[in-house]
Amino acid sequence: MAMAAQVEAAMKSTLPNTPVTNAQPLEQVVADSVSGRTFPMQLLACFAVVALVLAAVGIAGVVSYGVTQRTQEIGIRMAFGANARDVLRMIVGGSMRWVVIGVGVGVVASLAATRLLEVLLFDVKAGDPRVLGAMAAVLAVVAFAASYLPARRATRVDPMVALRYE
Repeated sequence: MAMAAQVEAAMKSTLPNTPVTNAQPLEQVVADSVSGRTFPMQLLACFAVVALVLAAVGIAGVVSYGVTQRTQEIGIRMAFGANARDVLRMIVGGSMRWVVIGVGVGVVASLAATRLLEVLLFDVKAGDPRVLGAMAAVLAVVAFAASYLPARRATRVDPMVALRYE
């Protein structure tokens, strides 16, 4: 913007009949051209983060409830020689099976939804494998962490206490 007056003077000396108005930096012109699309995308991103947090809390709650319901079974398994790694693998593996099914269904559903949202996306084609893979990986990592915490708590079950649980 510091050079706007000089550019305007040069334009008037070269092309006196050409009006120069509303000089703006290119960054401002680009920002103005995409501002109508950025707010809806920022809003969708906020909703996506809230949905991810809710999914993590939901997965942790369901796995925690399942661990509570299976406390006696876990105690019996540990009394018969199962170690903490076996219990952890059993609980996390069981929940990750459902996560894989959910991510698979979600990828198929997102392929249909991105056709509708393609107008709002920049440099992303509907069904972009990098984006779908990254989102599937993020969901899988969050689901793993959400199921790992209750499963880790289950590995600390004392077999004698669990056998007296009910």
